[in-house]
Amino acid sequence: MESYYLDWANLLLRWLHVITAIAWIGASFYFVMLDSSLEKPKDQESLDKGVGGEQWAVHGGGFYNSQKYTVSPKKLPDHLHWSYWESYSTWLSGFALFSVSYLWNASTYLIDKSKMDWSPGAAIGVALAFFVVFWMVYDAICQVFGKRKNGDAIVGFLLFLFICFAAWLACHWFAGRAAFLLVGAMLATTMSANVFFWIIPGQRKNVANLRAGLPVDPIHGIRGKQRSVHNTYFTLPVLFAMLSGHYSFTYTHPQNWMVLVAIMLGGALIRQFFVVRHHWKLGRASHPLPYALVGVAILVGVIVLLKPQPAAPVEASAATPAVSFAQVQPLVQQHCLACHGAQVQMKNVRLDTPAQIAAHAQAIYQQVTVTKIMPMGNATGMTEADRALIGRWFQEGAKTQ
Repeated sequence: MESYYLDWANLLLRWLHVITAIAWIGASFYFVMLDSSLEKPKDQESLDKGVGGEQWAVHGGGFYNSQKYTVSPKKLPDHLHWSYWESYSTWLSGFALFSVSYLWNASTYLIDKSKMDWSPGAAIGVALAFFVVFWMVYDAICQVFGKRKNGDAIVGFLLFLFICFAAWLACHWFAGRAAFLLVGAMLATTMSANVFFWIIPGQRKNVANLRAGLPVDPIHGIRGKQRSVHNTYFTLPVLFAMLSGHYSFTYTHPQNWMVLVAIMLGGALIRQFFVVRHHWKLGRASHPLPYALVGVAILVGVIVLLKPQPAAPVEASAATPAVSFAQVQPLVQQHCLACHGAQVQMKNVRLDTPAQIAAHAQAIYQQVTVTKIMPMGNATGMTEADRALIGRWFQEGAKTQ
């Protein structure tokens, strides 16, 4: 029953997380597009009001005129729309999902004893430290180098190096799937922390000063814009990390941290294409196609490098007799029944009878021999010889007689 309820919690939290993430990312993408598409207003009335840029748009059968003030309007309306709950609800639902999926069963999903044989408590503590430490280092880099000449380039370079280090560390300390997700969650935490610690507080100070008739400090808008831009470049890398758990050929590679960094970099470059594209359409930037081409080239390169080598067909001979089911069944009982037996059937897979093993032979071969993600974290200590034996059994027809 615990497995059943955990599956429901996982499903509902994942559903909520996707919905809130769509709302947050959609709003973020829209405002980045809006900022990049603003043109100086041509009518004197808008200029007199302090409008620095505007965009005319048509959508859903109506016309819209979005205006942005250079620093602040002369008078604020009584009602303002704030964009922050999308961020907070995305992070809260994501952390809850991470807790249910990984922290609750840390010994199974978080720990790979072949990499680091530590207790569940230690693994959980270190995983949570990734969120805090990365945010602190990132924030320090922004504050120390962000105001300098070429500050954006310096910050971007230092962040790339730090992300590479964090990815290397995570992939050497945790199970591959957990490591990818952990790096993505680390970046997502920083995105939400930008909203919580910088963007919204700065906006609140500006609003409070306007309400009180005091001058507005433009530094709050500059800082908020800087962190918002960082968030938009983090978005595609984070989304890849969150989806990667369904594609084991990425996180089971021996150099999986390099795979993670490469795909994240490709995603960031593709995002740069879309950001610059709006400036290019208005004649304010050169054509951004090279960013997209480099990003796609990186992804294609990763695809080529990860291409599996065809396995030679296995034929029984006097020297290598056929693998019998009597050799395979004890391995299944030893390594699989704790999660797929009579008492517990994770993912509705049960393997305690020959007929059930035969019915799931393809999945067993894929999970145990090809991707090697089962048993989770190799908690039962399955050897390479065991995996090869199951592979030969499947290739020889997966017979149970």
